[in-house]
Amino acid sequence: MTTQRILVAGASMGGLRAAEQLRGAGWTGAITVIGDEPHMPYNRPPLSKEALAGKASFESLAFTPKASAADVEWRLGTSVTSARLAERAVVLDSGEELPFDGLVVATGMRPRRLRCEGPAVGRHTVRTFGDAQALRAELVRPGARVVVIGAGFIGCEVAATAVGLGVTDVTVVDPLPLPMVGPLGELPARALLGRHEERGVRFALGAGVSGFEGEEHVTGVVLSDGTVLPADVVVESVGSVANTEWLDGNGLDLTDGVLTDGQLRVGGLPYVVAVGDVARFPNARYDGVPRRVEHWSIPGDTAKHAAKALMAHLTGAEAGLPPFAPLPTFWSDQHDFRLQSFGSPVLGLADIRVLAGDPGGDMIVGYHNGGQLVGVVALGGSAAATGATRYRAQLLKQPALTA
Repeated sequence: MTTQRILVAGASMGGLRAAEQLRGAGWTGAITVIGDEPHMPYNRPPLSKEALAGKASFESLAFTPKASAADVEWRLGTSVTSARLAERAVVLDSGEELPFDGLVVATGMRPRRLRCEGPAVGRHTVRTFGDAQALRAELVRPGARVVVIGAGFIGCEVAATAVGLGVTDVTVVDPLPLPMVGPLGELPARALLGRHEERGVRFALGAGVSGFEGEEHVTGVVLSDGTVLPADVVVESVGSVANTEWLDGNGLDLTDGVLTDGQLRVGGLPYVVAVGDVARFPNARYDGVPRRVEHWSIPGDTAKHAAKALMAHLTGAEAGLPPFAPLPTFWSDQHDFRLQSFGSPVLGLADIRVLAGDPGGDMIVGYHNGGQLVGVVALGGSAAATGATRYRAQLLKQPALTA
């Protein structure tokens, strides 16, 4: 009898958690995890903070797989280049073809890059441990002039870390009027701007980037209004691109990640599931609209549910699982303060209310949709972050929104 095999495409946190959850759900067949990095999975959020600051080694970031997953096969330093889902087979970059009985899509994201004229040397992204090491080497050089393009999570964290390393010339560029205004809304974003400026970060807001000056190495960033910002180090933090090209040709909706159903199954195929930030899933806790969620909690949450769904199909135990309904959670450490969030603030940007504190100090804000609390964000010290946890139970008890 041939041993059944589940392939996990992607060896980051989502792939690891999927393997662990499959074993936890009772899968005794073979599990093979395939990943393009040479390392075992490691924690990525500290890359723009502790690792960039030189306070975290790779060993301190690496995950230790659960004992139940000790027999999982890891194929590292390789990647899946194509798939024939109907035939249950994938092809690796070596040309090797691997059959599977079940497939977990966990290939995650990669940084989006700007397509502008100018040199490439001196331009960085932060996605891998190697990225953080290379950027740190540039930041610790005396007199470094740093331009961070993108005022989202990574951009703001990198700017804060650079200031913490002693860099005195740090400018953040973004076409939007405030940092992180998209996920947070105007009130918290304006408070965030003030905190960064008080600590020495400059902002060039309301302008995009049209090019880079320099011959072999970047010497300046050209903004869309013609302004040139001198720069020795450029960090591009302009969003992510889903690693889904290998799934082309299978009739899937790959317009923004991999579209799944409410059980995280892909393309109507019960033997294919998706986990992590590559998955675009409907959240039954809210309005059922499929969305990708790039929060640290999502790989674990999706892996737990997807493993049960896949296991049920492969063992013939099609027990009815409730629709996937996670409570998204994120935090972001910047300078000496933290952003802590529970729920889905983006669904309540039109109705933001201060629940505690005030914009000039620590504060907790609530996001409402149709009068219903759908998200909470704390901005400030540890007391504010702890205070936000009081609303977690309330968010969990809320009824689903009307689609």
